[in-house]
Amino acid sequence: MRVITFPEPGRVAVGLEPPAELVPGSVRVRTMYSGVSAGTELTAYRGTNPYLNRKWDTERRLFLDGRTHAYPLSGWGYQEVGEVVEAAPDVAEPAVGSVVWGIWGHRAEAVVPASLLAGHVLPPGATPLHAVFARVGAIALNAVHAADIHLGDQITIFGQGVIGLLATRLAVLSGARVVAADAIPGRLELARKYGAAETFDVRAGSVAEFTRKRIEGADTAIELSGSHLGLQEAIRTVRRGGRVVAAGFYQGDGIGLRLGEEFHHNQVQLISSQIGGVASWLSHRWDVERLQRTFMEVVHRGELDVACLVTHLVPVDDAPAAFDLIDKHQSEVLQLVFTFEESQ
Repeated sequence: MRVITFPEPGRVAVGLEPPAELVPGSVRVRTMYSGVSAGTELTAYRGTNPYLNRKWDTERRLFLDGRTHAYPLSGWGYQEVGEVVEAAPDVAEPAVGSVVWGIWGHRAEAVVPASLLAGHVLPPGATPLHAVFARVGAIALNAVHAADIHLGDQITIFGQGVIGLLATRLAVLSGARVVAADAIPGRLELARKYGAAETFDVRAGSVAEFTRKRIEGADTAIELSGSHLGLQEAIRTVRRGGRVVAAGFYQGDGIGLRLGEEFHHNQVQLISSQIGGVASWLSHRWDVERLQRTFMEVVHRGELDVACLVTHLVPVDDAPAAFDLIDKHQSEVLQLVFTFEESQ
């Protein structure tokens, strides 16, 4: 069975692995689509992911000397969709023939505990390709929840990649007036389609100065570009006592952050949003599973069109060229999805 592997930084291989044994309580899923996270997976491809250079202590929740993962990295993937082709005798749901979404990596087939697929069966008439957005949609919804949006809030969202665009739409659905900021005109056009009240091309100047002239500053900013310079501008953009949700995956040192300026003088709240958990004040009601299911319900109801975000459908055998494209021409790619039909 084909599987995508990173043998070392900057190199991708499509190898083979034997089918896993079907164990009690599990189902065998044959992959139809596997979505790429252009942020997280590029850190593995480039070798900048902190797990490759530091050891994550799960009990103390600290990064320490050492490393958590090492090359070769096999099967990394962000969201998969597939058909259940076999079930263990003790499994009634999901039934054979069901189309399900979950996380099992860029591989043609996987044995998955049935319990992890509860609530992940696509309803009749749903488009399987749309389910590759369940995880990234949950990340966007998590950031919107962390922003604590109220009807009429002025929100600026930095970065209109896939997650930023989804956050824009979800913030609009939550009652916010959104200013979407990015450097790519096509993405700003999609942000307008998703309901952004205004867009701003960051190449034209300062988002903070633009926002303060128009609406005297944002109540909240959500930063999804993953750039420290973007985070600094988000801090400058919010009103006194405003909130900045840092939801990008920042790499290396925080070059460009000037925490003695607006952050200090305007008493800005800085909140981290990461899909490993939900905002602490919501944890008694929400979890990551509910985020994912809620996002998919929004898609199924037709309130969020994800089809326009898929820019590349790529056979799995072309994975090396696909990652090279994302690495060197990231502005040309929104959502790249691997297909597995030819590898069966």
